[in-house]
Amino acid sequence: MNQNYRMIDVGGKEVTRRKAVATGIIQLCPTTMEMIRKGDSPKGNILSIAEVAGIMAAKNTSTLLPLCHPLLLDSVRVWFEVSKTEVRAFCEVNCSGKTGVEMEALVGVNVCLLTIYDLAKAVDPVVEIQDIYLLRKEGGKSGVWIHPKTASSPASEDVKTERVSNFAGLKIAVGTLSDRASRGEYEDRSGKIIREYVESRLGEEVLYEVIPDEESRLRAIISKALEKKADVLLLTGGTGLSSRDITPDVLDQLADKTLTGFGELQRHYGSGFTKASWLSRASAYVVSSMLVVIFPGSPKAVTQGLECLGELIPHAVRMIRGEAHH
Repeated sequence: MNQNYRMIDVGGKEVTRRKAVATGIIQLCPTTMEMIRKGDSPKGNILSIAEVAGIMAAKNTSTLLPLCHPLLLDSVRVWFEVSKTEVRAFCEVNCSGKTGVEMEALVGVNVCLLTIYDLAKAVDPVVEIQDIYLLRKEGGKSGVWIHPKTASSPASEDVKTERVSNFAGLKIAVGTLSDRASRGEYEDRSGKIIREYVESRLGEEVLYEVIPDEESRLRAIISKALEKKADVLLLTGGTGLSSRDITPDVLDQLADKTLTGFGELQRHYGSGFTKASWLSRASAYVVSSMLVVIFPGSPKAVTQGLECLGELIPHAVRMIRGEAHH
């Protein structure tokens, strides 16, 4: 029976920022693990060689998989978590392209683990490779995808938002503008993403509300945040083009200063995932002594907005307070 094989035509797809992280485990005996930790195997430093092998493999994926598109990779990173009886390897691949880099990350992990196997087998014939899978991918129409098992896996810690302290000491108010969410028709996922982000960075949440797209309710939540002496009010929703999208219009009336760069950065960063980002009117403002940042209503857009603005928020607060900029 004749079969025809072809590479998928991606000529009409958009170039977006692509990222993938894959992981896998190799189990070894304690003696071999001690040798690996010391880096004194008969063939040299095993993990160093495996790291290079994984990077080279990711770069050459299209020569190994016949229908995989050749890609110009921006970066490849391989790292390890070492325990008493196993090594967990990670491979992260980034590029700007028309197709994803999942296979590059998976090939990198596989060859990395096989290299460890090859270098360790002389002293440890009982070696097992297992639990290889894609942890996370970003870019294209699907945006951000995370493997369902990641949440309960120790490997997830490296792809989750790190628990850092750059929001420590900041009082944060969170508000979601959505007619349907305010009526309880669906869960406020965008607000939840912001709240979890604030918590992971040790910020103090002083207010959280879900309100309809109404000017009076928006003015009320801004007043409440000021009463609670919030340093930052993070709002999601109401940045589109419909008659109900009034968030930036109300803030334009109330603001002492407008930080147009915050909106420009969100749109530019988001355009790497979808051109629809350019339709958003997201921005940031200073109202009295409070920083107000508005994000689109989409959970994906909120995640991307936090990724590109997160480090700027505490810096902007320090500037509003008149503190040192560094």
